[in-house]
Amino acid sequence: MRIIKFGGTSVGAPNAIRNGIAILKNKEHAGTMRMVVVSALSGVTDALIDMARKACAGHEGYKPAADALRGRHRDIIAPFLSGTQLTGALFIIDKLWAELEKILEGVAALGELSPRTLDTAMSFGERLSAALLAEIFTAHGIDAAYLDARPLVKTDDHFGGARFLERETFDNIRTYFKNSSLRPDAVHVATGFIGSTMSGVTTTLGRGGSDLSAAVFAAALEAETVEIWTDVDGILTADPRLVKDAFRIEEISYAEAMELSHFGAKVIYPPTMRPALIKGIPIRILNTFNPDNPGTWIKNNAKAGIYPIRGISSMNKAALVRVQGAGMVGVTGFSARLFDALARKKVNIILITQSSSEYSICFAVLPKDIEAAEAAIKEEFAREMELNVIEPVETTRDLAVIAVVGAQMRKTSGCAGKFFHALGRNGVNVIAIAQGSSELNISAVISARDEVKALNAVHEAFFLSGIRSVNLFLVGIGLIGGTLLEQLASHRETLAAEHKIRINVAGVADSKNMLLHVEGLDPGQVKAILKGDAPVGEQVAAAPFDMEVFVKLMKAMNLPNTAFCDCTASDTVAAKYTAILKASIPIVTPNKRANSGSLDYYKEITGYARARGIPYLYETTVCAGLPVISTLRDLFLSGDHVRRIEAVLSGTLSYIFNNFDGGTTFSALVREAKAKGYTEPDPRDDLNAMDAARKALVLARECGMPLEFSAVSIEPILPASCFGAATVDVFFAELEKADAGFERRRVAAEAEGKALRYVAVIENNAASISIRAESKDSPFRSLTDADNIVVITTDRYSTLPMVIKGPGAGAQVTAGGVFADIVRIAKTLV
Repeated sequence: MRIIKFGGTSVGAPNAIRNGIAILKNKEHAGTMRMVVVSALSGVTDALIDMARKACAGHEGYKPAADALRGRHRDIIAPFLSGTQLTGALFIIDKLWAELEKILEGVAALGELSPRTLDTAMSFGERLSAALLAEIFTAHGIDAAYLDARPLVKTDDHFGGARFLERETFDNIRTYFKNSSLRPDAVHVATGFIGSTMSGVTTTLGRGGSDLSAAVFAAALEAETVEIWTDVDGILTADPRLVKDAFRIEEISYAEAMELSHFGAKVIYPPTMRPALIKGIPIRILNTFNPDNPGTWIKNNAKAGIYPIRGISSMNKAALVRVQGAGMVGVTGFSARLFDALARKKVNIILITQSSSEYSICFAVLPKDIEAAEAAIKEEFAREMELNVIEPVETTRDLAVIAVVGAQMRKTSGCAGKFFHALGRNGVNVIAIAQGSSELNISAVISARDEVKALNAVHEAFFLSGIRSVNLFLVGIGLIGGTLLEQLASHRETLAAEHKIRINVAGVADSKNMLLHVEGLDPGQVKAILKGDAPVGEQVAAAPFDMEVFVKLMKAMNLPNTAFCDCTASDTVAAKYTAILKASIPIVTPNKRANSGSLDYYKEITGYARARGIPYLYETTVCAGLPVISTLRDLFLSGDHVRRIEAVLSGTLSYIFNNFDGGTTFSALVREAKAKGYTEPDPRDDLNAMDAARKALVLARECGMPLEFSAVSIEPILPASCFGAATVDVFFAELEKADAGFERRRVAAEAEGKALRYVAVIENNAASISIRAESKDSPFRSLTDADNIVVITTDRYSTLPMVIKGPGAGAQVTAGGVFADIVRIAKTLV
């Protein structure tokens, strides 16, 4: 025999009732049921409470509300009943409603609403739904009988949350069902949520009362199973409203379910499971609107899952109360006094933790209990506080409690480490920690604003450990940023499918506008949207670009595994790196401005990132996608010492000097480089060598040299007249005048068997860039097209220096290097 319970949403609308009828008549359930316990129609209990309170306050609004609620019950039976069956059901509604109206009129007349009267008013929700559903089931071929559970379920007189009396209730239920006058095949449609005192006064069973009613009937009748039909597919690994990747748990133990429910899982309330737990009766959570889904089993011997935890839960409204002082240390009975005092004030404790020094105890409570808790402590320890051996009570508000739950944790090492790494990696500060010796639950108290981010980060760490995701915020969609978006659009599905890395573009900005969306933007559409060539789309936040606002919104979205990518050449954007890193957000950038700016700022951002373990990746600031920065870092970490670096760091200048062989004039080569896109629209932006000098400075600083940009010695390539030209055309005219000088220098070098190259040299705490004549055996003579080259001489690589050579410019290779750094961010999440 099985006991079935339909929740409020399962009976709250005609389509839900149709599903319920189909469930009761299917092969699995037909002939196996003895009882269906029902809740009030969804929303009805709250409406009854509101009506009663309005009546008490003398508010006439309770009358139209009552009429509307009666109309709702009339409407819900209309699709299912007709003729005499409909007449009979309408009589039931009118009869019960007349009784309810008398109660409300009495409340209005007296201006008083006692808990006892409120319980009576609330009982009409279940009494109506059970009576009407019995009529509907009967009309659709199910032999059903209405059962008012109040005479059977006996409780104490704690109105609003009465406790059922087990012996009396079980005896009543068993006696009732032994009655020979009952139809043997009838399905009894019973009221959930309500009972009565031994003297017959109506009571309610409190939160989860209808589930408790079902469990009580199951325990009394020794049923095989209790089925709780609701509007979700079972118990999920997390709240799906907060964690979109949450999925159904197949089986869970009673203890695990109670732990999850205690910390906020809404599917089932812990006390409702107790009668079934004692009798060892499995409970199954099922979805009325998806009846083919197997749901979740709650049972004593739940099989072990493939994950070390069953689920994650949270309580988003909590406060932490701390009691501390020297008067606690070594004092026997202090804790007993504290918690006895709290119990007398009826303060519910959510979580407790105590330092091993016995100097402090802190505990979490609901916000509504803060004042009572503080008062209880002050009263109990007034003498100790006067003597200053106990400090004033400290209360921290606006907190949340997040908990990971699972019996497998006791057999799996590293669970606590994974839990706290996921929180720390996302900048979630842990205020208090609690774990029982059973290792069934690890709980952490955090800021309430971090709840959603923490849930997602921890859920991904435990359940999606093979999948690493990054919520990317990108500023700058010019040549490099735009190419990065194209690469993301073309490769992200492959990256997710084959490498289990998901990159979600949560925010994008160009110099004029910005877009942000929690669920992510299509990287293939972003540029068109920003240009106004495509619609913005629903739920996308669009606004004029402001870096300050962009950073604030990125932080406010508070997404897990956030990363920031700067593909600009902007000082304004680079100036925000410290604020971004302090929000525990990793940075990926090809922008040289931060690392080649002031030495103090360079030390600040790199030092902060290193000290806090926050990735700050800038490989592409030098030589695009070539592994120069990472190689220098590896040499340093492995104990090597860099003696000297020689390098060609500009793709533009590399192309020009590589091809300056006498066949073409210098000015013609510059025109050719501009035509091929190797230079900026104004070639002087490349030929002034500022970009190459910044790269040289970055390399010097990576080698530990404390240099400012002004210390970099730069040999000018162009004569001053070229920089004084008003337009690009005038510039080229001036450059042509200088061709003879360039040619003389080239010929002189050629006479010695050498060729000109523009080379950076970094050694002895100095950096310089100059035109050098290189011999045939020089590695700089091996360059082709726009290649870069870095020659590194170290203590280990002294006889034969290390050479890194390849394309050092171009949107594809630079964007590819940025993409690789973003993937590295994802890999740090494990």
